[in-house]
Amino acid sequence: MTVAAVLLGALTTHLTNYVMERSRHQRELVTRWDNRKLDAYGGYVDHVRAGIFLAVQLYEHRERLRRSERSERELSTDLAEGERLRGRAFEQVMLLGGDEVVEAAHELHARVRAIDWQATGRTTGTLEEWRDLNRDAFRQINAFHEAARVDLGVRGRVTGEIHPERDLLLPAARRDGDGSTG
Repeated sequence: MTVAAVLLGALTTHLTNYVMERSRHQRELVTRWDNRKLDAYGGYVDHVRAGIFLAVQLYEHRERLRRSERSERELSTDLAEGERLRGRAFEQVMLLGGDEVVEAAHELHARVRAIDWQATGRTTGTLEEWRDLNRDAFRQINAFHEAARVDLGVRGRVTGEIHPERDLLLPAARRDGDGSTG
């Protein structure tokens, strides 16, 4: 009877330790993947925003809204490199993201491509259409943020009544509608 009790105690201890160790390992995996996701999501948005900045520089140079010390060719090369880096970051999101994050990334990627195309002259449009493309991209960045926050289990929102939609920050000369370019 004593031997049976010792064996039962040893078996129970072993099973308890196994279950606890397995749970700890699962928590570590979840934390590790959440950290990787956070890095991927943040890196992607960083590359998206950097690409938009490069596209704006090129567009404003091409449309003679603001001169650059760099040539159109140099600006185009920078934009192409930014696009390449954004594509790599996009692939990481595809590998790690949940369904809603992946869909939001696809939508955002499409919006940014439209900005790139108008900046490089592949498509044409008015200044107001250009601004609408940029507004739409920033709305989609917020949608991506929302999906990423849900995927990561972060409480709160970045849009809605507490956080109203904000417009593009434009220099006063261009915002006044007086036709001047600053």
